[in-house]
Amino acid sequence: MYDHGEPHATGMLDVGDDNQVYWEVSGNPRGKPALVVHGGPGSGCTRRNREFFDPDRYRLVLLDQRGCGRSTPHASDPATDLRPNTTHHLIADMERLRTHLGIDRWLLSGGSWGSTLALAYAEEHPDRVTEIVLSGATVHRAADIEWITGGVGRFFPEALERFRAGAGGAADVVAAYARLVASPDPDVRAKAVRDWTTWEDTVVSLEPHGDPVAYSGRPPRALVALVRIVTHYWSNGAWLPENAILDNAARLAGIPGTILHGRHDIGGPVSVAWDLAKAWPDARLVVVEDSGHTGSPEFYRLKRETMDQYADQTR
Repeated sequence: MYDHGEPHATGMLDVGDDNQVYWEVSGNPRGKPALVVHGGPGSGCTRRNREFFDPDRYRLVLLDQRGCGRSTPHASDPATDLRPNTTHHLIADMERLRTHLGIDRWLLSGGSWGSTLALAYAEEHPDRVTEIVLSGATVHRAADIEWITGGVGRFFPEALERFRAGAGGAADVVAAYARLVASPDPDVRAKAVRDWTTWEDTVVSLEPHGDPVAYSGRPPRALVALVRIVTHYWSNGAWLPENAILDNAARLAGIPGTILHGRHDIGGPVSVAWDLAKAWPDARLVVVEDSGHTGSPEFYRLKRETMDQYADQTR
């Protein structure tokens, strides 16, 4: 994997609504511009996000989305208002950052939730995107959220029962957890975070190269922000009309893309990536046989290879 060393530029961008989002740039200042669109929502960016990009050929931008990572205010604080934290706010933040950095067009690399956000941005600003590379594609349909919070429980019925019990038996499990993790009572918040992340760890537990604490192993502050932002987005349908990503995929015509998806991703089945590839005229789907949602050595090799292939392409 590539080593970028320290970023050569960092900053906090005022995006309004009393929010400041953290950004950094590494690699070649004259290289091909690329933006990492992180997952979660609410995961934040890490150094590992850079490893797939050749620092001699890419000008790589990382951005912590509102409320997470190094951005402020932080969603781990229950006093932080999440109302100005929606998909549309994040798209506007990305566009504001592009202008701030003087970038005309950039490649987008998004994983999991980051793929939904990258696609939503590209469908709104197709003239600003050169290529798109997705890892573990999501398109945020109601059926997809129902599957990962309920349907997939047919593989884990005992864990699903505990997960639902943590929500007090509420019919809308996600909305219930969103309320619990925003509670002013720290014990209520802590239990909700444990129950939610235990379930997320369970969903990826069958992956050949899975991490048993893929979600719950994060630092406490980051963990609270992640769960709070995830449940905020999922309980509001990410403020996207149902099936909007696929219905608007024709807007991506002319934008080359690669979708890397693990065969063993049961939380986000490969059928999601298949549907996206069918709707997106210029997409190439690569199903990685030994990978799930959290990746594998082969998945990472293919992702780096894909970035290398796009590095020298100009459009």
